[in-house]
Amino acid sequence: MKILVTGATGYIGKRLIPLLINDGHVVVCPVRDVKRAESYFKEEQNIILVEADFLKADSLNNIPKDVEAAYYLIHSMSNSAKEFHVLEERCAFNFKRYAENTTIKQVIYLSGITNDTKLSKHLLSRKNVEKALSSKSYALTTFKAGIIVGSGSSSFEIIRDIVEKLPFMIAPKWLNTKTQPLGIRDVLAFLHKALSKKELYNTSYDIFGPEIMTYKEMLLQFAEFRKLKRTIVTVPVMTPKLSSYWLYFVTSTSYKLASSLVNSMGVEVIGNKSNINQLLDIEPISYKKALELAFKKIEQNSIISSWKDSYVSSKLQGFLHEFINVPEYGCFKDFKKRKVKDRKIVLDRIWAIGGNTGWYYGTFLWKIRGFLDQFFGGAGLRRGRRHPTELNVGDALDFWRVIYADKEQGKLLLYAEMIMPGEAWLEFKIKDGILHQTATFRPHGLAGRMYWYSVMPFHWFVFNGMINNINKLK
Repeated sequence: MKILVTGATGYIGKRLIPLLINDGHVVVCPVRDVKRAESYFKEEQNIILVEADFLKADSLNNIPKDVEAAYYLIHSMSNSAKEFHVLEERCAFNFKRYAENTTIKQVIYLSGITNDTKLSKHLLSRKNVEKALSSKSYALTTFKAGIIVGSGSSSFEIIRDIVEKLPFMIAPKWLNTKTQPLGIRDVLAFLHKALSKKELYNTSYDIFGPEIMTYKEMLLQFAEFRKLKRTIVTVPVMTPKLSSYWLYFVTSTSYKLASSLVNSMGVEVIGNKSNINQLLDIEPISYKKALELAFKKIEQNSIISSWKDSYVSSKLQGFLHEFINVPEYGCFKDFKKRKVKDRKIVLDRIWAIGGNTGWYYGTFLWKIRGFLDQFFGGAGLRRGRRHPTELNVGDALDFWRVIYADKEQGKLLLYAEMIMPGEAWLEFKIKDGILHQTATFRPHGLAGRMYWYSVMPFHWFVFNGMINNINKLK
């Protein structure tokens, strides 16, 4: 089946597409910039990238018309909090006009729960989009979800940011608002299993987890899971604007997103019960279980989209790296780049790094770090490497683990397995004749931040010397 997926480069889209490909479907992905989208998807037989902007009706002529089903995953497309709802409705109307002139039989739309009598602009927009998508030419299946729990989602990372930064917080009263969090795995299951289900044609269902919780309870359970002691005091004096600034300053989000979230978080998000779980044979997992899955082998859940837990096949290996994303929220980075003098020499050095070769600069410091790691119960440098010049995904490399290795594409990604108050990644990538070397550290609480600042002076010497020696001609 040929399936259209809008919002293909978004959080849900990037995770849904591999599931559809795994089933043997051809996936059509309309994107505003094909060249940019190629950083996520590879032009292979089962993925068709087309340039189209749903705000521009004429551009939709580029999209094939022989598609049989579509997923509508377009959310706010503007940085303006005042006009995003207008643009969302325009996109929906343009999509509808396109779809009514195709062979599409079913459109599956992911929306938000809109049962409260007083809705935020964001949730009201979601409701209006559903009305705009309704058509006599195709069947509409709507799923309405609340907050989605999954590593990499904006809501999840904001909660993580708050919990790990603030041991004590005076927070807005909207933290007492009730919601029903749903794991990302379950969201994908609903979307995936609903395809071609005629009993779901022209229906709308709320989808939600088994627990009704306040945002405060979510924060505290998150802290408990991370073994952090946190105290939260809610006060009624914070206006929506002050709340937005509070969220903006204590997290890594933008003010516009913070404002939208604050307005939505003041609305109770409780789903209406139905038989949808039985119809699709889905039993949503608890909040704590969703957290467990999100943090299980965090290097995979943060770097490789959550579909990997359920679907890993050789069919996807050829473009697996296109779904790899080093985390951005709440991270410290050390980034360096150099113009490549000799690509082969550089790649050979990168692929020989560690073990007996060492790390090209500050060997003594690397040994000290390995000793300290071993002293506190870690592997240290004693694991070395399997082969002096070859690297495969899953290989141990001193106190790192190889997450991705493709010499032809010039990319190596390592995840730190040393003992430290946080998670760390080290990436080498050659693109357009430039060697990019990026060390990423996501701290765990105050200790993590103190750790980063304590080693930062050494990083300047070590990482600067390392990239220079990797790139030298002899």
